[in-house]
Amino acid sequence: MTPENFNIYWLLPFVVIDLLFKGIALWRAARHNQRNWFIALLILNSAGILPIIYLTLFERKDAKQ
Repeated sequence: MTPENFNIYWLLPFVVIDLLFKGIALWRAARHNQRNWFIALLILNSAGILPIIYLTLFERKDAKQ
């Protein structure tokens, strides 16, 4: 793909979804006093993978306790 033909607008939905997942995951990690998860979510850029893992696997365990 050449720079002249590159359209950045197809990337916008992915950025919005990534920010949404990251924001929710950061908010829940802070609310549950999970400092290590908060720092990992804040620093690591994982294209939405780490926030989804946290929200689906680890946050549910902690919320049930």
